[in-house]
This record gives sequence, C-alpha cells and structure tokens, in this order.
Amino acid sequence: MAREDYIQAYKLGQKVHREKIIKGEFPYLPVLDWILSHVEVEDDIPLGIMDIPLCDVVGTLAEGRTQAFAPNFMPILEYGSEFSAKWSSLYDYQVEEGIGDAIKVYEYMQKYYVVEGHKRVSVLKYLGAPTISAEVIRKMPKKTDDLECILYYEYVDFFEKNKMNYLHFSKPGSYKKLMEVLKKDEDHVFTDDEKLDLAFFHAHFEKAYNTLKDKTTEDITCDDAMIFYLSLYPFEENKDLLENEIKQKLLGIWSEISTLSRDDNVEILTDATPKKNLMTSMLNSIMPSKYKVAFVYDKEPEKSAWTYSHELGRLQIVEDMPDNVESKYFVISDSDEKADEKIGKLCEDGYNVIFIVTPNLINESIKVAAKYPNVYMFNCQLGSSHNKVRSYYTRLYEAKFLTGMIAGALCENGKVGYIADYPIKGVVANINAFALGAKMVNPNVKIYLSWSSSKEDDNDKLFWEEGINLISAQDMITPEDDARKFGLYRVEDDVKTGIAMSAYHWGNFYKKLIDSVDDGTIKNTDSKDNKAINYWWGFSADVIDLICSAKIPDETQRLVKTLKSAIKHDIFRPFEGVIKNQAGEVVVEKGVSLTPEEIMVMDYLVDNVVGSIPELEEIEDSGKKVVELLGVKES
Repeated sequence: MAREDYIQAYKLGQKVHREKIIKGEFPYLPVLDWILSHVEVEDDIPLGIMDIPLCDVVGTLAEGRTQAFAPNFMPILEYGSEFSAKWSSLYDYQVEEGIGDAIKVYEYMQKYYVVEGHKRVSVLKYLGAPTISAEVIRKMPKKTDDLECILYYEYVDFFEKNKMNYLHFSKPGSYKKLMEVLKKDEDHVFTDDEKLDLAFFHAHFEKAYNTLKDKTTEDITCDDAMIFYLSLYPFEENKDLLENEIKQKLLGIWSEISTLSRDDNVEILTDATPKKNLMTSMLNSIMPSKYKVAFVYDKEPEKSAWTYSHELGRLQIVEDMPDNVESKYFVISDSDEKADEKIGKLCEDGYNVIFIVTPNLINESIKVAAKYPNVYMFNCQLGSSHNKVRSYYTRLYEAKFLTGMIAGALCENGKVGYIADYPIKGVVANINAFALGAKMVNPNVKIYLSWSSSKEDDNDKLFWEEGINLISAQDMITPEDDARKFGLYRVEDDVKTGIAMSAYHWGNFYKKLIDSVDDGTIKNTDSKDNKAINYWWGFSADVIDLICSAKIPDETQRLVKTLKSAIKHDIFRPFEGVIKNQAGEVVVEKGVSLTPEEIMVMDYLVDNVVGSIPELEEIEDSGKKVVELLGVKES
C-alpha cells in the first residue's frame, strides 16, 4: 500500500517539478536562507509548539533539502531509494498510529520553512491533513511601508492576542474589519469556545470557497471573501453552517466577490441618454409595461429633508407616469434587524423596481438582490462597488460651483461660510467646487468650512467670530422645520435672507431610470465584466438645477446662466487645472480635467478653503455608519 502511495505522491511531485521547469521557475522547495539573505531580520522569537496550517508550510531552511522535493512538498526521488523507504515507513506509521512528534520550523511572513521533519510534512500533505504540530521560531522582519510587511505586522498583532494563525488577508485593516463583522471590539481576546466556533466556520467556508474559486478571484484570499460574506450574513446565524449551505449563499453573491480585489470595479455612467433597445421601445409604445415601484426610506418624509426631497420625486413619477407606475413608500430603519426580510417581502409582493434611498441598507439590499435577480434594485449613494445593486446620485458639484460664483460676487469682506454634512464621497467635491467658483470671480475670497456632523464644530460661533454673514448650508427643506438655514443665504440683524439654492430633481432622475428599465436601455448598459454600475447625472440630465433670487445682480445672473449652459453641454468643467490643495501643491495641472472617478473620491481641500476634513472619531454617533461606508478617509 505504501509503495503505491509513494509512487502516486512521486507523480504529483514530478508534475509540478516539470511545470516549474517549463515556466523557467525554481523547481524545488523555496529556501529560507536565500530569502533572508536580502532581508533585514530584527529578532528570532520562539513561539513554542503549536498546530500550524500545512498549506502555509512552503519551504525548507537550508539548500541541502531542496533536491528531494518539488515545490508542493511531494517527493521527486524514484521509488527504491533510501529516501522512498523512509517516506513509505512514515506513511504506514501515520496510517496506523498517527505522527505525533512535532517538526521544527522557522516562520517568516506567515509562511513556514522546515528545519526538521520534511518527510513528515510531505506525508501529511499527501494525505490532505489540515495541520501539523510544530516547534515554531519566528523570524521578525524590520518594519517597512511595504504592503506585505504592513499586512504581516497586522497579523502579528492579532496573533499575539488570539494565537490564531490561519487567517490571510490582502488588504490592510482587514483584522479590524473582521472584528467588526464578528461584532467584537477591536481589542477583544477570543475565548476557547469562540476560537472553536470561528475555526469550524472557517474550515467549511474555505472548502466552499475553494470549490468556486476561478480566475476572477485569483487575487482574493479566502478570508477576504469571508469578511464580505459575514458583512451580509451575520456570524452568529451562520457559524454552524456546513460547506454546501455556505456554497449556496456564495453562489448568490459570487459576482460581488469576484470584484473585491479590483481597482476598476466601478463603471460611472454620466450620460442619461444611452442607445435604446429599439425593439423593446416599439413594443412598449404599443403595450406600456406596468411597474410596481417601491421606495424605501429610513425616516418619514416630514421628519427628514433628505427623505422629503425623494418623496417629492416619487410623487412626480406617480403623476407623470400613471399608465406605467404604481408606487408606495415604506419606512425601514437601517437599525432594523429584519430590514432584509422586509425588503424581500416587497419583492414577494410584486414590486419589480425598488429604490432604497439610504446607503446604510446596501448590505441588506445585496442579500435580497441575490435572491430576486429579476427585481431592479437601486441604492442612492455615490461610488458603490456592488454590482448586484445599482447606485445613483447627482453631480451636485456642478450647481455648487455656480453657487460659489454667486457667493464670491456678493461677498463684501472676502469671507464665506460653508456648512457641510458628512465627509463622504461627493461632498468634498461639492465644497471644492463651491470654493473654486467663488475664487473664479473673487481671487482673494476664503471659504470657512464647518461640519454639521462634527462633535466639535460650532458653525454659528465660527462665523460670528470671523464676521461672516454670507453662508452656504444644506440644499433641502424639512417640511416641519421653519428654519431658514438652507442654500446660500445672508444674515443681517439676525434676519436670514435666501439668495440661491442648488436643487434636486429626483422625479426626473426616477423617471429616466424607470424609462431605462421600460425600453431596455438598462440592459444595454449592463457591464460585461461584472463592474458595479453607478449613475452620476447632473445638469445635462436635468436632475439638478440652481434657483436664483432677485437679489442677485442681473450681470451675475447672466454670467451664471452662461456657465450653467457651458457645464451642461460639457464645454466648461469646474475641475480643470491649475488647481492647488491647502498645502499649495498642484493637484490638477494646466489643461488637465479630473475624471469622474477622481472627482468622486476627492479627499483634499483646495487652497482657498479654511478648515479640514474630520476623522471618523470626530463624527457624531448618528452619522458614523454612513461615514464608515462612504467616507473619503480610511476609517
């Protein structure tokens, strides 16, 4: 029996050995001594005896042991040699008694290199054992800014607390995200029972993941995928699932997982009039389709300016599309533990187009979309990287640029106040566009920035101390709020006077999206390589506008109208160089125009803005979730 197994192991070794030679790669075990000859090691740290993952045992300490094994640790010496006899003897012992003696290894960058016990590793790898007992000494590299080193140091920190050595990630911050999806504090130390639960789930998840892994997921580790999976399906509800049960859920979200490692996984559609499907359009003109359209809000419209603006849009499509649309709105809080079930119930009730207005429900939306692929589901946010649910938002920065021009023209003391809400994608672009617009007509103007979501900022105090009476605030009105702090306004003797306001036309946006479903346009814009689709429309799609009061001089209004038309027809672009940041560095060169992707993720302020972008810990608790999800700064 041992003879046949050695020959089989030998064939596996020879196959990999030949493949490496053909590719011009080293056909034997990697040698740690060679690797370390180019590395600065700070310390040798004894870790004692522990079980280590066999998949991470990848090489040998010294050159002398390389010739007997292929890189997969299978033997490459023919049967009949002394080596083969010892290997076969070890195989029999493992089958009959079990190998109990620990091997000796060095650990470097979460990989293990054998000092003693090469044949034990080979036999156990051949038999498919998951782990092996080993006496481990860690080779600790000098800390650098290299990605691999950053990931390793994060692993070491996690290991020192929890003594778990089987997790592998490709992105910094992943251990923190793991603790978040496990609902644990960052410094939590796992109990023995918690370790067993996670190890059990991980083992079955890994098997399920590996059966589905393909070319689209080559750069994604099993544990990268596991974090995303657990962000959708809570650990406590999934920890006892077996391989096949996990596999079924993975199949539903596989297109999402396949984009995790890609930097180009978002396709931004800035044109609202792509080529139509003529056949579908002709059929629909004869027999209009009927759509049940659900709107999901996290607050009642009268309680939220944001929700109220979308409710006005919903009412518009009901009025404008009576033959096509039947619509209701539903309030589902992002803190509702049954939010995904409630959204799923809408699908069961026949709603075939669902607009989810809060970005905080994106994970619940993905779970539902995986179950109901024939339902068109949209989430109102900017920069979503999820392809199961399309995202949509307005290019409000276009209107903000023009509002900034008005502010710059009317400013008397060279100071304008600006109140922003959350430091998320798109909002920083709005601030910078406003500042650039003001600077275009008033080169010396300064924009004093305050954040309504910050624990520290007191905009009334800031503006009073700086003598600022011209202020830009939120662009939406809450029905139950009689305050006049919206749009661009002036304060004189405690009286607030509105001057101009950026406006959303969500009704136009929703009508165009429903039309695109109706005439088949939406299928024409489906990404062939599973990219996430983001609709980011502006003046050219008539989904935003600028409302000006009579208090703006005619000459200024004429200039604003001219530039509005130029922006609408892509003749003028607000973010076209030269543009400098607050440090005076040129971030956009002369003649260069920023791409939509660059505008979307803008994480700096231009040189005439006074203020800064707050960190996550500075944000009010009520806003942290959306900032964690869409923030321009890494949390």
